[in-house]
Amino acid sequence: MKRREVMMMRKPGFILGLIILSNGIFAQNKATGFVDPFIGSAGHGHVFVGANVPFGAVQLGPSQIIQSWDKFNGWDWCSGYNYSSPEILGFTHTHLSGTGIGDLNDILLLPANGKTQVTRAKFNDMESGYGSFFSKKTEIAKPGYYQVYLEKYKVKAQLTATERTGFHQYTYQKTDNAHLMVDLGFGMGWDEPAQTHIRQLDAVTFEGYRFSKGWAADQRIYFVIRLSAPVTRTELYNGSAPLPGAEASGKEIKAALFFDAVKQPLLKVKVAISPVSTANALLNLNTELPGWDFNACVKQADAKWEKALSKVKIEAPSSIKTKFYTALYHTMIAPSLFNDVNGDYRGADKKVYKNAGFNNYTTLSLWDTYRGLNPLMTILHPDRVNDMVKTMLAIYQQQGKLPVWHLHGNETNCMIGYPAVPVIADAWLKGFRNYDTELAYQAMRHSAMQDTNGIQYIQKLQFIPAEKVEESVAKALEYAISDWCIAQMAKALNKNEDYRYFAERSKLYQQYFDKGTGHFRGRMADGSWRSPFNPYNAVHRQNDYCEGNAWQYSWLVPQDVPGLIQEFGGRQPFLNKLDSLFSISSVLDDKTSPDISGLIGQYAHGNEPNHHIPYLYNLAGQPWKTAELIRKIDQQFYTNKPDGLCGNDDAGEMSAWYVFSALGFYPLNPASGAYVFGSPLINEAVISLPGAKKFHIKVIGNSPANKYIQKVVWNGKNHSTSSLLHSTITNGGEMRIEMGDKPSK
Repeated sequence: MKRREVMMMRKPGFILGLIILSNGIFAQNKATGFVDPFIGSAGHGHVFVGANVPFGAVQLGPSQIIQSWDKFNGWDWCSGYNYSSPEILGFTHTHLSGTGIGDLNDILLLPANGKTQVTRAKFNDMESGYGSFFSKKTEIAKPGYYQVYLEKYKVKAQLTATERTGFHQYTYQKTDNAHLMVDLGFGMGWDEPAQTHIRQLDAVTFEGYRFSKGWAADQRIYFVIRLSAPVTRTELYNGSAPLPGAEASGKEIKAALFFDAVKQPLLKVKVAISPVSTANALLNLNTELPGWDFNACVKQADAKWEKALSKVKIEAPSSIKTKFYTALYHTMIAPSLFNDVNGDYRGADKKVYKNAGFNNYTTLSLWDTYRGLNPLMTILHPDRVNDMVKTMLAIYQQQGKLPVWHLHGNETNCMIGYPAVPVIADAWLKGFRNYDTELAYQAMRHSAMQDTNGIQYIQKLQFIPAEKVEESVAKALEYAISDWCIAQMAKALNKNEDYRYFAERSKLYQQYFDKGTGHFRGRMADGSWRSPFNPYNAVHRQNDYCEGNAWQYSWLVPQDVPGLIQEFGGRQPFLNKLDSLFSISSVLDDKTSPDISGLIGQYAHGNEPNHHIPYLYNLAGQPWKTAELIRKIDQQFYTNKPDGLCGNDDAGEMSAWYVFSALGFYPLNPASGAYVFGSPLINEAVISLPGAKKFHIKVIGNSPANKYIQKVVWNGKNHSTSSLLHSTITNGGEMRIEMGDKPSK
């Protein structure tokens, strides 16, 4: 059947400007006015669209039908929403943003009327079950706010949120048989319900839970729902089978909550969640959202976003401002809170930890975020960094190892390496130490001394045999980065034997470099190279790399760029090979992982292990090539359209790259405390720091032609190095960057 072509009827944000500005909640001179949450919601961006507050536990937004029959098997609905779809099944309270695997979308609510339907509609046939088409003309998204008109039910839906509570406001124009549909069986992607429950407490209050399995193998979420109008009738179902009474348990419990929309066509609903209990969910609701003033809650959410976004105030062309503030917004969806207002949380061991004394977090996409987002947090969110480390150390104590990719109390073991190590080392080396340092060090060391995932071979053979461990080269390179981080912390702690050991291990990347091909290659147990060798091969989990190929992985040594240059035979051969990366054919096999996207030659900006590569030119003495690439990537792979991201945002990491690069520098080696210069996209920026300090960036003569840095002046003195120290930023001061249209050689 032909799809309804409603998705391209407007440019995102246009109707928003007409409708929301008139009510005075948002204003275009505020940072929130430059955020377009639809950017990255089409194509492979996979970003969350809906209402939340910075790092909030609740992400309240629309959930759609996964188009599992498309060429990517529904991959582009990982968040639950894709801009190309014209239908909504309902509104759920948890969402992932930018990930390559789908899960969550818990506790679905849908304002409905007419015939009671308890099964989900089929794609492009909204009459076959519950769900509705909508017009893009009516869809609005801003930080902390979402609005849409459901055509089938003639209901205007408005959403906002606090940290742990979602706030719905539904205006019914059609009032016959009006009800609120609750579907506890619904989930997204890999999610599958295991056990669900709902119980009516009084005429307006319901409580329950949803336990599920999927990417998060044992997810437990408790909730309380409170309505502004009394429920006149309750119908309960398990799947589509009716159940008696006011309480029900089962795999797919659903409820239809009927109310008198003739008397009260405006229905407000508050839904609080908890990882611990329904009692804590009720406490969260009563603490964070005791009243019913929806507009006040919208303003509060906007104020929280404005405060967070305004930590960086920039002057730039409006198109750059939109990209910058949208990217900055996307860096604050995850990690998300995973505790209650009283400090309680459920640990990785499924035990409840009472009043833990720190904010516990989840959605730790560490293989992605250790490269940029976590270093960005040390600048913009220093108040959260210690709690992030405490979260990871608690997980270590509860599950016996540091988190790899943690989701709602579950270790998914997604991706490779021990990526919590660079995050902890970076934090500690920058002075964030409000936790047990010895515990942190031992947790890091333990990660590097496990007997799994090829680490056992590193300890025995000094390399990982390709025939014994898949993705051997990628794993080895990631391990070497983390080993360098452990070495730096060991050195600072005067653990000299450990320092020498891990410093040596950090150089084991050399074991995989084939000087004959100029690439990192898989080695067999007998020491020979794996053959045949095709540096373009990027079939997912069928080569020695992870979501990439030899061309893309031959640069993943941020901890030792001088050593990498020597492996290539010196500076010029290194530069020649690096030039080739960006100039060779971008053609890949049709079985290539879709993660490999945003190609310039074989450089893949759509995948995180590539993000530091443009900055290598600066450290190799050709900073003008870094500048040229930054400008090219800005133009090609970051746009102000729904498909404005060239790949998965990966919990904000793709966006973190843009925030750093727009400011003019990037953490090439994430735990080094140094940021390598590139080519600033802004004209001026002021970063607010603790203690009322400011870091002021003034870019002189910036333009599309003037892309090359000519001179950097720090507090009136010439700055001659190719990088900027973290301490320089956090001490505050003024940095003047003079630009020109010719490379400064």
